Amino acid sequence: MRTCLFPPRWIKVLLVRAAETPKMAKLVGPLRKELAESLSSCRVLVVGAGGIGCELLKNLVLTGFKNIEVIDLDTIDVSNLNRQFLFQKKHVGKSKAQVAKESVLRFCPSANITAYHDSIMNPDYNVEFFRNFQLVMNALDNRAARNHVNRMCLAADIPLIESGTAGYLGQVTVIKKGQTECYECQPKPTQKTFPGCTIRNTPSEPIHCIVWAKYLYNQLFGEEDADQEVSPDTADPEAAWNPADAAARATASNKDGDIKRVSTKEWARSTGYDPVKLFNKLFKDDIMYLLTMDKLWKKRKAPLPLDWTEIHHLEFSQEEACGTGLKDQQVLGVQGYAQLFHRSVETLRSQLIEKGEGAELVWDKDDPPAMDFVTAAANLRMNVFSMNMKSRFDVKSMAGNIIPAIATTNAVIAGLIVLEALKTLNSEFDQCRTIFLNKQPNPRKKLLVPCALDPPNPSCYVCASKPEVTVKLNVHKTIVQALQDKILKEKFGMVAPDVQIEDGKGTILISSEEGETEANNNKFLSDFGIRNGSRLQVDDFLQDYTLLVNLIHSEELEKDVEFEVVGDAPDKAPTPSVPEEGKNIANGNKDSAQPSTSSKAAAEDDDVLIVDSDEEPSSSTMEASPESSNRKRKHHGTDTDDAASKRKRLDQQPADDDEDIIALD
Repeated sequence: MRTCLFPPRWIKVLLVRAAETPKMAKLVGPLRKELAESLSSCRVLVVGAGGIGCELLKNLVLTGFKNIEVIDLDTIDVSNLNRQFLFQKKHVGKSKAQVAKESVLRFCPSANITAYHDSIMNPDYNVEFFRNFQLVMNALDNRAARNHVNRMCLAADIPLIESGTAGYLGQVTVIKKGQTECYECQPKPTQKTFPGCTIRNTPSEPIHCIVWAKYLYNQLFGEEDADQEVSPDTADPEAAWNPADAAARATASNKDGDIKRVSTKEWARSTGYDPVKLFNKLFKDDIMYLLTMDKLWKKRKAPLPLDWTEIHHLEFSQEEACGTGLKDQQVLGVQGYAQLFHRSVETLRSQLIEKGEGAELVWDKDDPPAMDFVTAAANLRMNVFSMNMKSRFDVKSMAGNIIPAIATTNAVIAGLIVLEALKTLNSEFDQCRTIFLNKQPNPRKKLLVPCALDPPNPSCYVCASKPEVTVKLNVHKTIVQALQDKILKEKFGMVAPDVQIEDGKGTILISSEEGETEANNNKFLSDFGIRNGSRLQVDDFLQDYTLLVNLIHSEELEKDVEFEVVGDAPDKAPTPSVPEEGKNIANGNKDSAQPSTSSKAAAEDDDVLIVDSDEEPSSSTMEASPESSNRKRKHHGTDTDDAASKRKRLDQQPADDDEDIIALD
């Protein structure tokens, strides 16, 4: 386990040396006088106690901050120990916030630290709670929580410092109501999605197989989702085949699961989750059925079915079964992954039995049996479709929407957060900067590049004086529940919206009070007289946020598209996309998990700006040109692990992502 970047005794030396430089003298000088006194009395809130959060808490107490409150929803996992240096093996399973508090107090026993093992989105942490602080610092890993903290700080008029890391990339920026862009002023990249027919019938990249394997996990052991079906898609428009003819030609077995099952889970239960029957259905019978859709394979290499008996009788060494080298970096053969599939199915079956009738398992990238299952299933499918198989490490990176976190990057970003905090508390907002940490030096040999803060976006639907947005949908097909869950909560990041129709009557469409408008949930918007041009006033009292929604009725939306936002509108909490080279991905988490304050929350896409000049232009005007070495390339936004955007690409291995700030931890 690693220690902190600098031994504690070096911190004061570094501050003194920094003070000796002309640029830092103005900042560090007052630290010994008025600013030093204010540090000991002001209250600050740290949201997140993961990779950046641990470094940040240590820096704060060593700098002189005495009154600190920290909140984090997660518990400590073994995988955290390589970079979250406040935690030790004995702390695994305990609250991150509480253990971080106890560890930091060893640096400064006189500090007054309050820890909350909770979600920052809990209604208890309302605007009045935020007004108790002079400064809020985010060390988050998901967009939903970042959006929420951004809105709470705007409502409370409290400065916010956003940060994030993605591998070797990082970013820090300051948000001040009315003076700078807020976190949601610029649109974030839309999450990467894949057509169902590609996932089910014609995967062409490893990420397609990994997504399929995660869907399979949920269908077998978790919550069934009709949108995550893994069986061959007979409605694939590209196939254009005759099901009757294909059925006659199909050689897939009518036993052990064939395609006539009612559902994947029901069939699996009927077999007692027999690993061999599951294997043959998934990698033999279903593949043979796909081969009957011959039009799919006229311009593609056809898949090659796998048979358990044939694989089982092949001779292979113990080395082949177990692999060589570091466990997570091994790439096994087909036999090795077949054995891993068998073992993981048996383990997951036992877990289901222990939980009792009707129980479900929840996907977690840090759960070894779950990760073994996805690794084995994904690699077996890659082999079937003639792709190079991947190590457990690579699969976890893509399945968990993460890239390896770099401890030193977290330490550098945490140090920059404190420097910006000192300027903020000293009311030197004109001196505050958005700072980017690059992977390679720019032409001026700089890794750290400061950029002037951008003014608020006048059309931002969050921080504008009168937030307004336009949504295109079909009022005859969109139900009230979808408006609430998919548009207001998921797309626009609200927590408990109240919706009133501007119809002259003040009709209440949605109420945040439980039970008041539940009868409306399954009714269509048109049932309430909503039509083209109707306007909805939406209030979220927790966020102290009001949004005017203009509706445009359209019957010509693309297939499977329920609504469109007209104009730019930042996304809420993206899911795993695939990394492109030079882009970052942030530390990942469970796909459908509740937004959290640590690396186990939903993955996010924040942008990291890669800049090739150390001048200070406005951060939002930087051009995204990879070829030009004297320009700044923006990956969209400013998050944390969020400091940089976590965007994935379908490459063989995850690379960096693109969004504003990604906080990988």
